[in-house]
Amino acid sequence: MSIMNGTNVSSLVLDRLSDEWDALTPEAQKAARYVLENPNDVGVSTVREIAEAANVKPNTFVRMARQVGFEGYEDFRAPFREAIRKGAVSFPDRARWLQDIRKSDDLGGLYAEMVEAAIRNLEDTFAGISAEALKAAAEVIWASRQVFTLGVGVNNANARNFTYLASTGMAQFHAIPRPGSTAVDDLAWARAGDVVIAMTCRPYRSEVIEAVQIAREQGVTVIGISDSPASPIILAADHGFVVAADTPQFFPSSVSTVALLETLLSFVIAVASDEIVQRVETFHRRRHQLGIYAEEPE
Repeated sequence: MSIMNGTNVSSLVLDRLSDEWDALTPEAQKAARYVLENPNDVGVSTVREIAEAANVKPNTFVRMARQVGFEGYEDFRAPFREAIRKGAVSFPDRARWLQDIRKSDDLGGLYAEMVEAAIRNLEDTFAGISAEALKAAAEVIWASRQVFTLGVGVNNANARNFTYLASTGMAQFHAIPRPGSTAVDDLAWARAGDVVIAMTCRPYRSEVIEAVQIAREQGVTVIGISDSPASPIILAADHGFVVAADTPQFFPSSVSTVALLETLLSFVIAVASDEIVQRVETFHRRRHQLGIYAEEPE
C-alpha cells in the first residue's frame, strides 16, 4: 500500500502503522490514528502529552510503538524529531496579507478564513504526495481495462467531473453509482485489470467502504482518496492519497480533492501513448465543427 503524508522523514514509521493496523488493539488503533493524522505533534510531545491528546493511556503508546518495531516511545518519536530539525515541517507565513483581507470590510474575516483554509489545504495535500506515487497510480490507470470513479454526495460531482475530463481522450472511464443504480451493482462485472478510484471524507460513507471491500475481493485495484491515513478506504487501498479538507464553514471542502484529481489525470496523459493527445484534439475539433463551442471573435 502506498500512503503519503506530510512528514517526509518519518513516512516509513507512518507506513508501518498502516501496515500493522489490523493487528493493533482498538486502543492502540486510537493512538495510531492520532499519529497518522497529527504527525507534527509527535516530535514535540512527551508520551504523556500525546496520550492525553489521543485520549488513551501512556502505556498504550508504548505498546503500539513496540508492536511496529521500536524499543519504546522515545525510539518511535526520534524520526519525527529529526523531521522537524531538518525543516521537513514548514509553515508558510501569509499573516500580513490575510490580516489586510480581514480589515477590508464586514465580511473580510470570513473571506480571510476561507482563503487561508483553501491555500493551507492545497499546500498540506501536495506536500504529502510525491510525483512517484502519482506516476505509479497513473500507470495503473492507463494500463487498466476499465476505470470506475466512485463518489457519493459532494464527491459524486467530483467523480463525474474527473470521468468527464478523462472521457475526452479515453473511453474506459465510468462514474459510479450510475443513476438508478448502486455502486456495488455497478461493480458486478469488475475484475482484475480494472481500477476503482474511490473517495470519501468524514463522515465516511458506508456504501463507498462496502464497494471498496467488494472491489478488492474481485481483484480490482483500488485508488483511495480520503482525509486521513486512518480512513477505511485509505487502509484498504493499493494506492492511497490523503487530502486536507478542513474548512471554517459547515460544508466540506473539495478544493484539494479536485486539485488532486486534475493532477492525477495530467499524470495519466503524461504516461500514456501519443495517441491520447491526438484523441483529445480530435474530440475538441469535433465539438468546434458541431458548433458546441461558441467561437471567439477574431
